[in-house]
Amino acid sequence: MNMTKCSHSPKAAALIMIVNRPEGAAAQGEVEDCLILPFEQRQKARQRVRLQSGREAALFLPRGAILRHGDVLVSEDGMHIRVEADGEQVTIARTGDVLLLARIAYHLGNRHVPVQILPDRLVYRHDHVLDDMVRGLGGAVEVTSQSFEPEEGAYHGGGHAHSH
Repeated sequence: MNMTKCSHSPKAAALIMIVNRPEGAAAQGEVEDCLILPFEQRQKARQRVRLQSGREAALFLPRGAILRHGDVLVSEDGMHIRVEADGEQVTIARTGDVLLLARIAYHLGNRHVPVQILPDRLVYRHDHVLDDMVRGLGGAVEVTSQSFEPEEGAYHGGGHAHSH
């Protein structure tokens, strides 16, 4: 992950309404500030945030939008703001058995747990109950702090409803 610092000018705190994230926005103008958030906050469409420069901003995104590391937002006044995934406490589940890794993914998904799927491991927000489940299935767990980028899910953008 590229963790370069954003350039920003020391302007007075102002309310910035972030309205969209157009394709190729970074190429259209210099990134002037950064918004560093953990995954839970990158899922919220309406919130008050503090940019890396210290400026406060009001975040207004379409409902259901998820900010991803590297996204560039554009404020109403044309300011380009890069999104960075903040580190958070996560569990990495590993096993050398791909079938067991698939079983672990199934059980996490069955609990509607957001999961980041990588070739040799699964990453989810740390939860000791889930860690015990993974160990009980035969997987190894490691608790660490890192950025978290889970799968968007099959129904992303369209929403879905079902009853249990």
